[in-house]
Amino acid sequence: MTIPAAQPRPGAEPRSLETQAGSAGEMVLRVLRVGLHVGFAALLGVGLIRVLLSEPSMARRITAIALTALLAGLYLAGTIQEKRHSAGRAPSTVRWAKWWLAGVVVLWLVLLYLHADYSWLAFPLFFLHLHILGHRHSLFAVAMLTAAVVAAGWYHSGSLALPQVLGPVVGAIFAVIMGMAYRALYTEGVNQRLALDELRATRAALAEEQHRAGTLAERTRLAREIHDTLAQGLSSIVLVSRSASAALAAGDTQAAAERLETIGATASENLAEARDFVADLSSAGDGARSLAGRLRRLCASTERTAMAAGRGFDVVFRQDGTATPLPAEVAAALWRAAQSGLANVAAHAHASRAVLSLGYLPDAVTLDIFDDGDGMDTGEIPAKPRADGTGYGLAGLRERLGLLGGSLEIESAPGEGTVLAVRIPLTTAESSL
Repeated sequence: MTIPAAQPRPGAEPRSLETQAGSAGEMVLRVLRVGLHVGFAALLGVGLIRVLLSEPSMARRITAIALTALLAGLYLAGTIQEKRHSAGRAPSTVRWAKWWLAGVVVLWLVLLYLHADYSWLAFPLFFLHLHILGHRHSLFAVAMLTAAVVAAGWYHSGSLALPQVLGPVVGAIFAVIMGMAYRALYTEGVNQRLALDELRATRAALAEEQHRAGTLAERTRLAREIHDTLAQGLSSIVLVSRSASAALAAGDTQAAAERLETIGATASENLAEARDFVADLSSAGDGARSLAGRLRRLCASTERTAMAAGRGFDVVFRQDGTATPLPAEVAAALWRAAQSGLANVAAHAHASRAVLSLGYLPDAVTLDIFDDGDGMDTGEIPAKPRADGTGYGLAGLRERLGLLGGSLEIESAPGEGTVLAVRIPLTTAESSL
């Protein structure tokens, strides 16, 4: 039975400072264990040699040899068994440790009775008792072992001198102090292993949580992109197709043909958007130099689609300030805001005119959409999508802008039109990319 040491776990993790500290503690414990076993074997051999050199009785020599071999075998068997257990190759034998220790002590006492030189084995036995037994029991056992050594010296010499008492007593005290230090090291090693295990578990849980958060963020991004691309285009196609059906029902084939042409153009535009989306190559990445042109085309497309759907209104584009290069994410956010805002005007405002204004400021870029439609009560705007899936546009736009440090404000009142104002500070947006 040996003192269990902290065993390194097999794994591929890099050696961190915590792992290196744990390895240093394990090295100290391993050195102490090896020193204890080597010391026990050496002292046992010294005792046997002294018996063979000084004992005249052949029977006592043979008895000493047999008992020494038996004690060495018992000690070695317990050491090997506990070594296999600490390496994970055998079940725990801790419950048999006290019985094993009792057998070792009994054999040692018999050898001590035969010859006093076996008293040196008391020192490693002190450490074994201090480790295997509880604190109180180990101190009592150390005291009993010390008394046995003193008694053996008295028995074999026929007298009792002060050095015969002080030697074992000082050795016992030193062993107790060393045993307490070893116990502290052993406890610290166990605590370090537990702390490392907890750290690994925490890191794994954190990685899993980050993975979930990343998955959720990606799903949210995909939902926002689908709404801003495919959903808006399909909504326009539905409106124009209804108008085309109405024209056919009225016998106006020319108007129906024009609206079917509008449906084809809208579908082509949204097909291009879908391809860019699938390839993760959004055309908004073209930057500030193409943003104004794309917004002009968006205004023209919205006006054309609204006219075909029978809800015609004028859409005007304006640019204030000198265009400056914009980060791709900022340009994409402005493009999606323009899409969402104009789609809402076409679907709900019943306006006769809408103005899309792109403004460049020294520290920010703005996008304003004004319409002279019916207006609305801003208190009724949902903060998040409704249960039926509607109301996602403004909520998704706020989320997109929030990632860039931007803001979205809506000013409106029933019968007074609506102003949608987007502002993105360039310094914050650039630092977040």
